[in-house]
Amino acid sequence: MSAAEGPAQGAGPSAAPLDGIRVLDVSTLFAGPLAATFLGDFGADVIKVEHPRKPDAARGHGPAKDGVNLWWKTLGRNKRTVTIDLGTPAGAELLLALVAEADVLVENFRPGTLERWGLGPEALHAANPRLVIARVTAFGQVGPYSSRPGFGSLAEAMSGFAALTGEPDGPPTLPPFGLADGIAALATAYAVMVALRGVESTGHGQVVDMAIIEPILMLLGGQITAYDQLGLVQPRTGNRSVNNAPRNVYRTGSGEWVAVSTSSQSIAERVMRLVGRPDVVDEPWFATGHSRAEHADELDSAVAAWIAARSTDEVVDEFERAQAAISRVYDVRGVLSDPQYQAIGTVQTVEDDELGALKMQNVLFRLSETPGAIRWTGRRHGADTESVLGSIGVSPERIAELRERGVV
Repeated sequence: MSAAEGPAQGAGPSAAPLDGIRVLDVSTLFAGPLAATFLGDFGADVIKVEHPRKPDAARGHGPAKDGVNLWWKTLGRNKRTVTIDLGTPAGAELLLALVAEADVLVENFRPGTLERWGLGPEALHAANPRLVIARVTAFGQVGPYSSRPGFGSLAEAMSGFAALTGEPDGPPTLPPFGLADGIAALATAYAVMVALRGVESTGHGQVVDMAIIEPILMLLGGQITAYDQLGLVQPRTGNRSVNNAPRNVYRTGSGEWVAVSTSSQSIAERVMRLVGRPDVVDEPWFATGHSRAEHADELDSAVAAWIAARSTDEVVDEFERAQAAISRVYDVRGVLSDPQYQAIGTVQTVEDDELGALKMQNVLFRLSETPGAIRWTGRRHGADTESVLGSIGVSPERIAELRERGVV
């Protein structure tokens, strides 16, 4: 089915890889909505469904300008916005009519909520057997925690991420942003694409059960296997790594911070020669990353002293000449001014009908033939209700009636 036209501003290329895929985003906050954003960035027609009187709480997160939420402009981009109270029979009927013409539905209600409204997978597949239903919850659809409320912060705690993060003598540390939600969003978008490929093979859709507590575990590496086989529990090591050294952040003579990584043996050798300690390269323990990590105090001391004696520009230039890995530690100002980000177009300026020109992150990756695009920014609550419902045959009079009753 063809994706409907959205707002004209910021229109991208006509050929996008997900042209013809329609996604109903009935989720809230971050993991589910961000997964839908990723799909919309590459051409899917995403219809964001929100409660008429209770907008997605993400619209209230973070800073605002002139009463306009700024994070929503990115999270809500490339989505048409509709208001429907799914908890009413009339609202459920409207959703089923939208489902009949959709390919994907993304939801993150607590397990059993959609079923209580008569909108469980059985009802959704009766309306459209080819529908892919992505159910994104903190703990999954089954198990003793499935009915609990939960957010990404709990996943960061339960996965072991927080236990690994922070200084050795400090407390477990949570990230200051939705890390687990973002990882789950990427995993959900991937799962949806896999399930859509399955539809091509089998002719029918399926349910994606995405628990936010799971994808982050894969990114934490081989800890489960190491514990199973060796009884190892990885400790907190601050900015150091148990797998290689030197690996840390260091303050330059200019008072700025740089990050150094030596994940490969050749890079580690170049760094130590550069900082005036070629002698350690010939030590037996220097031959592997793990054994280098056991001598992190000695290696860090040499690298830190060399960096502290030089300006940031000199440090970066010398590391680049030595073909050793280094980066300045940026805040958002550094990101915006960095020439590499500029060269690959990581940040884009787009037009918004409320705020005018604004900057935001571009789509996640570059495709040479069918690129994604920011076609428009996050829309006002319910901005497209009339046009979307009209496209499935709901008359203006019926929409007015439903609006009067609080259904839309």
